[in-house]
Amino acid sequence: MKKYILIVAAFFTAGISGCKKDYLSLEVNPNVPSVTTPSLSLSAALNATASSVVNQYAAYGVWAGFWTTSGNYVPNQTVNQFNLTTGSLNSDWADFYGQLTNYNTLENLAAADPSQVNFQAIAKIMKAYGFQHLVDEFNDVPYSQAFQPSTILFPAYDKGTDIYEDLGKQLDAAIALIKGAPSTAANPGTADIVFGGDMTGWLKFANSLKLRLAMRVSTKTPGDPLVTDLASTQADGYLDGDTFAAANPGYSNTTGKQNPFYGTYGFDASGNPVFGNVYYRANDFSVKTLTNFNDPRLNVLYTKVPTSSTDATLVIQGNIFGDPGVKSNSYTSAIGAGLLKSPSQDAILFSGAESLFLQAEAANKGFINGNAQTLYEAGITASFEALGLTAGQASTYYGQTLPNVGWASSPNKEQAILTQKWIALNGYFNFEAWNEYRRTGIPAHPSSIDPAAISATYPTRVLYPTSELSTNPTNLAKEGTIDVFTSKIFWAQ
Repeated sequence: MKKYILIVAAFFTAGISGCKKDYLSLEVNPNVPSVTTPSLSLSAALNATASSVVNQYAAYGVWAGFWTTSGNYVPNQTVNQFNLTTGSLNSDWADFYGQLTNYNTLENLAAADPSQVNFQAIAKIMKAYGFQHLVDEFNDVPYSQAFQPSTILFPAYDKGTDIYEDLGKQLDAAIALIKGAPSTAANPGTADIVFGGDMTGWLKFANSLKLRLAMRVSTKTPGDPLVTDLASTQADGYLDGDTFAAANPGYSNTTGKQNPFYGTYGFDASGNPVFGNVYYRANDFSVKTLTNFNDPRLNVLYTKVPTSSTDATLVIQGNIFGDPGVKSNSYTSAIGAGLLKSPSQDAILFSGAESLFLQAEAANKGFINGNAQTLYEAGITASFEALGLTAGQASTYYGQTLPNVGWASSPNKEQAILTQKWIALNGYFNFEAWNEYRRTGIPAHPSSIDPAAISATYPTRVLYPTSELSTNPTNLAKEGTIDVFTSKIFWAQ
């Protein structure tokens, strides 16, 4: 049985605040202090993170080559033309810091009681998860001085490199807490909407996050301590096709209670397409790549549409990114049923496929023990199964004699791993696909052809949000001038 399956009832309770107001948010009136416990705090914090991760990164899905903006709307200046401002694509700054405040509160609350060690470990893991997102998007961010409003109103920015190194140490500490927890330690149980209190799942999640951090820095600095330390916890295991991180607080086909990805890019409770469904369509690059690979995932990642107004043949076709002559929605494919399974589907925080491809890359480079081919093929299988396809279909697929599909037929093993990883990240993990493109440039895909685009190349990062300009300007100024086309995250090529 898949270890990720856990459906718990919706929680209507008070505690620490979430990032969005929904049926599992815990709104707090600061004038009426409330009392919380680790159990009450955990589910809402996890739910808020799941909502942010699965529905905030549509633009990166376009830049990663998965989606395009619809021809039924005027061109998007931010996405298609790269016209970024301090108000563009950075709303998750506030969301993640809100969630990180919650996890920090949870960690401190649990640390005060030895019986709550499992909650303490989960909080550490989720803080690492959130800060990794912030560093990957903004590079330097407040870290060591964060969460001290009574003494530090204007936190300084830490270097992204330093934060990454400390995140590795925090994950090691979380792993040690889990492994050293006494038998009398409280189990999170149903408050844990990700693993249902299975701390082995959290152990593997922490170790997979540690692997993600290490592989991200390995391209530029293969001797980084994050990389050389991988062997110390490899025996603790990683996420895979059977155990992966997926949240589900009790999603249902009710307004406000749908899975956030389904509710943002699928259909409302009455079955009508929502804005995200009609606004984002298939990218021609992705469609052609999967077609050339004879990849059956094509048929579940996107929907079929008529070829044209004069040809009713159903096909999958996408728009060329930035094309001013983009086709209307009637003739471009929408997000498919492999991603939009149901309003009650799980919200994936870290997939087994991504973890397996990370392991394959690490094994191929000699950073960890393992058979790179076996891990590569297991990653493809996990991707197929996550989309509702079968292991048999996966085996037939990677048995082809095609470069970047069949292992033996791929002269560049790393390129094959990263190409298949890119396919597996489609839709649910747009941000990770964008990160990997900036790290490796694989797969190379064309930039926007919008004649109004202000650059022929993709942005390398987004700007700090307007809120930082108004509330923490002195520390932000120390970061210097940020150019969205030349300022890079520390690990980027």
